[in-house]
Amino acid sequence: MSCAVDDEHDGRYRAPEGATGAKVLGVGNFGTAKLMQSTRTGALVAIKYLERGEKIDDNVKRELVNHRLLTHPNIVRFIEVMLTPTHLAIVMEYAAGGELFNRIASKGKFSEDEARYFFQQLISGVAYCHAKGVAHRDLKLENTLLDGGAVPRLKICDFGYSKHSEIDSDPKSTVGTPAYIAPEVLKRQVYDGKTADVWSCGVTLYVMLVGKYPFEDKSDPRNFRSTITKIFACDYKFPSNVELSDGVKDLIRRIFVVDAAKRIDVSGIQSHPWFTTNLPLELLNVDVDVDESDMMTIEDIRAIVDAAKTPGASSMHANAAHAQEDIGFSGEFEGEFDDDDMRA
Repeated sequence: MSCAVDDEHDGRYRAPEGATGAKVLGVGNFGTAKLMQSTRTGALVAIKYLERGEKIDDNVKRELVNHRLLTHPNIVRFIEVMLTPTHLAIVMEYAAGGELFNRIASKGKFSEDEARYFFQQLISGVAYCHAKGVAHRDLKLENTLLDGGAVPRLKICDFGYSKHSEIDSDPKSTVGTPAYIAPEVLKRQVYDGKTADVWSCGVTLYVMLVGKYPFEDKSDPRNFRSTITKIFACDYKFPSNVELSDGVKDLIRRIFVVDAAKRIDVSGIQSHPWFTTNLPLELLNVDVDVDESDMMTIEDIRAIVDAAKTPGASSMHANAAHAQEDIGFSGEFEGEFDDDDMRA
């Protein structure tokens, strides 16, 4: 595959049929996501545009390579990456149902059965990632999308902080979103990204059931130093006004264990009685065998990302006024614990 500049997507993508232009799905500190349509298949896709130049680094390459390795029904599908005169364009499956976070924000906490339905899918996708050697490291409601089906399917997205156990260095940086971060990640030491993912899955489950974060300071929700203190102490409670079964309480207790070595792992979750209740048959027999003959190679991805490190001929200044809508960038931090960096 050539790395030649792809002007106007080389005719492969256009604004959706009947639309006056490409719909902006979100804007973040590092890029803009737009809804487009494949001219070959007619399928709607999400394209994330990252401005060429200094922001295109090996972290972007790692994200795309790791995402390309993952083909699972509960993971947003990576389609391809292209070079435009001004941007690196990342083409992905479009999830019409939006973020799982928005579903809770609009409808409130879930019933236990509904929470289990989504949690089973989340764990199915995470188990696949881990089996392929990839730790996500930023699992949260905002990084779980829903397709447009009447019975929505959950899809994990945004592998910007992911690490591969064989390709990448051992995780040791403090990355992610404060409310979801495992205690070992906060210690700035080498840690097991897969075990940390389990903690984040536990936070996701708790929020689906309770409608609030487990380690949030109720008197000052934006006090992230207090949140971190509560995480280290594993200081959380099951609200008396929320009816939860003993089974799900037991599972959450096994997840929220400060000592990562004693925390339940993904396989343990998959065999837990609460998890296996009403487990959909398709999650027992997930077919992940795909024909990779038409898929972009890892070598092509690396070459295109390297080419995108060179600034484009011009910049799209219309996208420079970055709104703080989250497409996987806001609310995250890496490195030192500065209050200004630890945004909700």
